[in-house]
Amino acid sequence: MKYHLLLRNLNDKNNDTCTLLLTLFVVLLYTIQTNIIREGKMQKSLKISKSAIIMEGVIIGDNVTIEDNVYIDYGVIVRDNVHIKKGTTIGARCIIGEYLFDFFSNHINSPHPLVIGENCIIRSETIIYGDTEIGDYFQSGHRVTIREKTQIGKHVKIGTLSDIQGDCIIGNYVSMHSNVHIGQKSIIKDYAWIFPYVVLTNDPTPPSTKMLGVTVEEFAVVSTGSILLPGVNIGRDSLVGAGAIVTKDVLEGKVYVGNPAREICDTIKIKDKESGKEIYPWRNSFERGMPWLGIGYEKWQKENNRE
Repeated sequence: MKYHLLLRNLNDKNNDTCTLLLTLFVVLLYTIQTNIIREGKMQKSLKISKSAIIMEGVIIGDNVTIEDNVYIDYGVIVRDNVHIKKGTTIGARCIIGEYLFDFFSNHINSPHPLVIGENCIIRSETIIYGDTEIGDYFQSGHRVTIREKTQIGKHVKIGTLSDIQGDCIIGNYVSMHSNVHIGQKSIIKDYAWIFPYVVLTNDPTPPSTKMLGVTVEEFAVVSTGSILLPGVNIGRDSLVGAGAIVTKDVLEGKVYVGNPAREICDTIKIKDKESGKEIYPWRNSFERGMPWLGIGYEKWQKENNRE
């Protein structure tokens, strides 16, 4: 190979410059072969499982733990104080444990831990900030942003180009499609569905320093293009129709549509146009990706002593 010839030529020239160049070349070659570039300082604490696969160009900071069978693709940046649990895949060019705002005053990365659960799939160019915890079996689309102080449960899916603005609580088995915006202080409870281009706002008198987060209750469905204004509560088992502008609380088990959104009926009155069967509560007719897959909601509910 060409670099062998270069080494031989450098050895033939016995001078300090060539010796220095040779040393630098060997160090660079070693760095490329190990695939890990450490982040601008001496490594303090780095725990990487022997079964982890780390591709070329990955940058890893201090106090990082990478467990068994983790795969980290090309060009990923893993900043300080990150714990990636077993079986997780990190797509190319993601930033994991991104700096919080306090970094920019002195360029010191204060401790802001990030924990990513087991068997997660984080697709390319996603950015996840510190002070965040993500549960097992999380999946993101591409270019998702998750800001600091976000708590995410297990089996959550967040679609491509979605933006979680931080200080949010997201429960288990929550599904968000692409291009969703979740404002700060939002709470989204278990089994909720958020469809594309939905916006959860939080500023009642913009611009202001006051934030009133939206709450989406269990099993609620928010359809495409809806806007939920600050502080509203979307009731359990409710359905917000596509394009609705929600200015007040949505009652449990009701359908709201329009601008401003208004109640039109109970969700149980909505039927499938082809079969004529009832659709809602949706958990009785839909099971893909849910814990009751293959046994039905009622049986799962009884086996797990749930209400």
